[in-house]
Amino acid sequence: MESPLCVSIFLVLCIFILSSAHGQSPGPEPFGRSHAVETGETLQETETRFLLFEDKTDKGCRLQLHHVDTLQQCGFNASLPLVMIIHGWSESAQFSPSNVHLIGYSLGAHVSGFAGNYMGGKHKIGRITALDAAGPLFEGTAPSERLSPDDANFVDAIHTFTREHMGLSVGIKQPIAHYDFYPNGGTFQPGCHFLELYKDIAKYGLNAITKTIKCAHVRSVHLFIDSLLHPSMQSTAYLCSDMDSFSQGLCLSCRKGRCNTLGYHVRQEHRGKKSRKLFLVTRAQAPFKAYHYQFKIQFINQMETPGKPTFTMSLLGTKEEMQKVPITLGEGITSNKTYSFLLTLDLDIGELVMIKFKWDNSAVWTNVWNTVQIIIPWGREPHYSGLVPKSIRVMSGETQQRTTFCPENVDDLQLHPTQEKTFVRCEISSKKLKRKNR
Repeated sequence: MESPLCVSIFLVLCIFILSSAHGQSPGPEPFGRSHAVETGETLQETETRFLLFEDKTDKGCRLQLHHVDTLQQCGFNASLPLVMIIHGWSESAQFSPSNVHLIGYSLGAHVSGFAGNYMGGKHKIGRITALDAAGPLFEGTAPSERLSPDDANFVDAIHTFTREHMGLSVGIKQPIAHYDFYPNGGTFQPGCHFLELYKDIAKYGLNAITKTIKCAHVRSVHLFIDSLLHPSMQSTAYLCSDMDSFSQGLCLSCRKGRCNTLGYHVRQEHRGKKSRKLFLVTRAQAPFKAYHYQFKIQFINQMETPGKPTFTMSLLGTKEEMQKVPITLGEGITSNKTYSFLLTLDLDIGELVMIKFKWDNSAVWTNVWNTVQIIIPWGREPHYSGLVPKSIRVMSGETQQRTTFCPENVDDLQLHPTQEKTFVRCEISSKKLKRKNR
């Protein structure tokens, strides 16, 4: 009885790199030049050769694309196991695996990892990029059973659809690379909500249903392509423990390699096998780059505001782009407490020079606020009938610049509901505020 190895059929796809000097294969050509491949009405030349082996001693039988009869001529047996071996180059080409960059999407990310793991040792692949690597059957498994940092000299991963449904997520949640990027937290992506389905149906017809379902998963691909199409608008991601901390603006530092570029132009550095999780916010459409700011606001009012006060910030930069952004600060505002939050802009407004801060609560809330001020006995303490924002400190993630803004009118510091105050750049000394002369 023959061994299983002898009866197994091996299909080998050999891609030979041609010599740039003479345009010929670096090795002997026993099977002749490849035939033209027919695609529609055109013929395209290809140097790809498909060889079918029945056992280890077989020299191989040539298969031709779009010629099914060659399968029968080469003795293909569909009842036997089939192994496909794909070669990207021949050894005679003297091509170093360290120059190879594998890019795998979904399940293809783990396939790239298996290929890198197979190479291993001194022939390690240079880089593997995982685009929302598949989650089912891979989440929580050992590094040898999925893509891991060991599979290449450098591994980066972009996670875009890790939202769980019935205990499973389309994309893998756990870190699997040297640098793991989680745009918008990695769970879901802006512009992929089912509310967008109506717009897509008008544009794509019934194909819109499929596009909407896979939107967040395939966003990883679009983000990577975006990094190639817009080299001057590279998205920056920041090292952070989770999205909640990132949403507070606590992780915008680039010191000691704490930030990196998302996509093709990532900075390829790593320390050991430990994965680094980086977060960022992106736009809903290309170009996807957003601009990150950390805002810190301190109030000196003498009582906590009831409810959830809402505000609007209007930002003016050197490029004279005024951006209005709505803000909600927790359950209420407490005196002498600093509130930190992340704010992102779709446009580059340049260097921030002025902030307009408006309390958006309605006139009804104003009456409630004034009533509370009258009822509560203030004693000898100063009577504040509004909020008093002491200062606004801003840090830009992209430029790493820190700036402090102070009230423009120091004689009227109180901010009432529906009222707006202007803040300008200033320097803060130990005991008083000094405006910058510009």
